[in-house]
Amino acid sequence: MSAAVAGLEVGQIVAEQDFTLTRDSLVRYAGASGDFNPIHYRDDVAASVGLPGVLAHGMLTMGTAVQPVVSWLEGDAVPAGGWVSDYQVRFTRPVVVDPAHGAVLTVTAKVGQVDPEANTARVDLTVTFEGATVLGKAQVRVAWA
Repeated sequence: MSAAVAGLEVGQIVAEQDFTLTRDSLVRYAGASGDFNPIHYRDDVAASVGLPGVLAHGMLTMGTAVQPVVSWLEGDAVPAGGWVSDYQVRFTRPVVVDPAHGAVLTVTAKVGQVDPEANTARVDLTVTFEGATVLGKAQVRVAWA
């Protein structure tokens, strides 16, 4: 059993972080991903299809949400050698990105399960925007050699 797994307890918070997504973030993500759907940058198009405003890309939200776990694995709190072996979410609510203020995602990463024999842990993410959960059943499987 690795020292990292031995030191983990179910319910332990391993990371917490806020992220601000801006309209600039959306443009940059669109360029990187090739997803130029106008609901991610044009208010008029978003409104014409019944959306409350310009939405963050789902995969941008998902990718941002796992970052605190990646940082935790790279930080001093965990011995080297850990990696994300699986990551799954369900999209439950859109993230509306205000043109002036953006959107703040709050991510809390908590140990949900530890498997000492396999040297793995499941980290459950709580991802909220304006107090509401935006990713459901967000789970990160972490493994050590």
